Amino acid sequence: MRVLALIAALALPLCPSADEQAQPEQTFDVSRTQTASATDYMVVTAHPMATEAGRAILAAGGSAADAGIAVQMMLGLVEPQSSGLGGGAFALYWDAAAGELFTYDGRETAPSGATPEYWFGPDGTPIGWRDAVPGGKSVGVPGTPALLQHLHDRHGILARPALVEDAVRAAETGFTVTPRLAASVSAAAEQGLKLFQPTADYFFPDGTALATGDTLKNPDLAATMRAFGASGAAPFYDETFGTPIIKATTTASINAGIMTLDDLASYEVKTRAAVCHPYRGYEVCGMGPPSSGALTVGQILMMLERFDLGDAPNPAAWRAYVEASRLAYADRGLYMADSDFVAMPEGLLNPAYMAARSALISPDVSGGAAPGEPPWKEGALRAPDRERERPGTTHFVIRDSAGNVLSMTSTIETGFGSRLMANGYLLNNELTDFSRTPKEDGKPVANRVEGGKRPRSSMAPTIVFRDGEPVMALGSPGGSRIIGYVATTLIALIDWNMTPAEAVTLGHVTASGDRVDLEEGTEAAALADTMTDYGLEARVRNLNSGLSVMVIEDGRMTGAADPRREGVVGGE
Repeated sequence: MRVLALIAALALPLCPSADEQAQPEQTFDVSRTQTASATDYMVVTAHPMATEAGRAILAAGGSAADAGIAVQMMLGLVEPQSSGLGGGAFALYWDAAAGELFTYDGRETAPSGATPEYWFGPDGTPIGWRDAVPGGKSVGVPGTPALLQHLHDRHGILARPALVEDAVRAAETGFTVTPRLAASVSAAAEQGLKLFQPTADYFFPDGTALATGDTLKNPDLAATMRAFGASGAAPFYDETFGTPIIKATTTASINAGIMTLDDLASYEVKTRAAVCHPYRGYEVCGMGPPSSGALTVGQILMMLERFDLGDAPNPAAWRAYVEASRLAYADRGLYMADSDFVAMPEGLLNPAYMAARSALISPDVSGGAAPGEPPWKEGALRAPDRERERPGTTHFVIRDSAGNVLSMTSTIETGFGSRLMANGYLLNNELTDFSRTPKEDGKPVANRVEGGKRPRSSMAPTIVFRDGEPVMALGSPGGSRIIGYVATTLIALIDWNMTPAEAVTLGHVTASGDRVDLEEGTEAAALADTMTDYGLEARVRNLNSGLSVMVIEDGRMTGAADPRREGVVGGE
């Protein structure tokens, strides 16, 4: 039986907070949340048209990789504020026939000419984040086109042209603007979205912001996607589509960049070792550096394993989680970065080290959140990175009829990226994910800018195994809070035995430093007094996740999409 179940999402065009720039605040009605089950294949994405594009490929016999390409192409069209061909991504792929998990790094890279002082202004000090975002200087070499080709080369079944057909057709004939896209455009109107003419013309036709129900066409993107179908990623990294990128970035009227065609031509997808760790009899696997996601999620869960978190959410469990999160984020800020450039401790998930860190967690009063001293071969003096990522990201999970599983998080960094467009798509502002301060007290920051380096990410695509077989796949957008969204969803599924639908509607609690953020309008907001009494600053605020979750049990898949966005589950 075919399933295409909408997970309700109501977008309200309210003013976004500073660290959620260009993202509309969201509310949702838990009572309307739906879930879907299937036995043959399943796809969970943040938009109905993307889910349908992926479902059609799976129905035609395509692999999870094939469906992932179709999904990403459609998302870049209908959800351009979050991801697209001008950004980057991380992908976990379980190859059922080989019995092997592959993790692919399609993260953007800094131009070869970038130095640690890249973000210094004329006065020799770092410029502010808001000033750094718009223009060509924030744009990293995009990795998404190369990653999609990489997935197809290694795991694809169907011919490439078939994978872009639905997105090309929608770009040519037009698609209906959803409440979320309209609200995002409205929220970004005064945040630089009108600075550059091609972007302003697209999102503000006739000078008026796109509205819910408008029909939007993108013939330039249609031609670009059709070229991918015919020739793969090559045109994106040579003069064909590279020249418009270089022109847009280096001639930008604000923050002109230094990217070259050689930077594009030298880009490569990297196959990384998966980061896996135990939790309650499961093996939780994710992406390694330059992503900090799996390591930080792993630290949180390993520190919590000695605690009985109960069979439902409770204040004691949340206090333990908050302390584990604060300790893990402290290690993240000091040690984690692109390991091709920075030596990292090999013992960040060492059981003895995790036990020692866990012992710092008190049930009665919050302690300090200083980084620890994990085992490593070559120690180095480091300064912490205080930069936070902003949410301009999407996540989707797919399982095909052969049992292959894809969990992929894709991004252009903040909403609408650098505000620059080329070839019909927005270009990322991923280089603002680097620390704009390369040193502190004479000590280098691990996540400083360097030529060819990939900025640290919090993206945390995850696949969970039991007895060597995948039993869960999940991930979320949300900037630096992705780690908390994924960790608490895993706790909900494993400790509290929640269904996927219950897990994605759980009120969010995120913590780093001395601050705890609690999601307004949910049961989490009631924890404010508990956290204040515990000794931490509690803030009740909008927390904009976009979880996609799939649980596989006894041959049946059950999926749920975050009701804070416009997610849909499709399967058969």
